[in-house]
Amino acid sequence: MATKKASKKKSASKKSSKKAASKKSAKKASKKSSGRKYSKGAGKQVKREMHEMHEGKLKSGRSGKKVTSRKQAIAIGLSEARKKGEKVPPNPNK
Repeated sequence: MATKKASKKKSASKKSSKKAASKKSAKKASKKSSGRKYSKGAGKQVKREMHEMHEGKLKSGRSGKKVTSRKQAIAIGLSEARKKGEKVPPNPNK
């Protein structure tokens, strides 16, 4: 009985070492890129949309309702910057 338990413990320790090794390699692979992720033009577009939101003039696309959320205003600004061809990372939801 004791030998079976010992063999199980050894196999469990091997599995954990494999997991640790895979985590280390994953950390090495992901490096931060240098440089701007968003262009200056994209920042200006978001600033413009925020200004419109504070004035109460920013409307959502299809429904035409007034935008009150800061996050929604930023999303609209980034979307319009993408349409203009500014340097903006792709939308993660699409």
